[in-house]
Amino acid sequence: MRRFGQVIGLDPARLDEYRRHHDEIWPEITDALRAASIRNYSIFYRDGQLFGTFEYSGPDDEFDQRMAALAALPRMREWWDLMEPMQRPLADRAPGEWWASLEEVFHFSGDPLLP
Repeated sequence: MRRFGQVIGLDPARLDEYRRHHDEIWPEITDALRAASIRNYSIFYRDGQLFGTFEYSGPDDEFDQRMAALAALPRMREWWDLMEPMQRPLADRAPGEWWASLEEVFHFSGDPLLP
C-alpha cells in the first residue's frame, strides 16, 4: 500500500462550484479510480489550498502505467478540463506535476493493540 499527499491552490471564488462537482462526481470517474487501485481518496480545503490524499493498493511496478491509463481516459480528461480552471498549481511544483506531491513524514495506522 502506498499513500500519497498532494497540494494545489484553488480559486476561493470557485470553492462552491468545486464542491458541487465533487458532490455529483461522475460514476465513470470513481469506477476508473477503483480500477486503478486508488482507495481512500480525500480532498480537504483551507484558505485557497486543496490537500488531497489517497492510497494506491496495486502492484508497485504498475503504478505509473495505471496512472497513465487513467490520464488517457476521455471521461477523465473531461473531468480534469472542468477542474483545472479552478485550480492554481504551486509555482515550485516538480516538472510535469499539476498537484505538487508531498513527502510523507509520519503515518499512524491506528491498528488496535494485540493482547
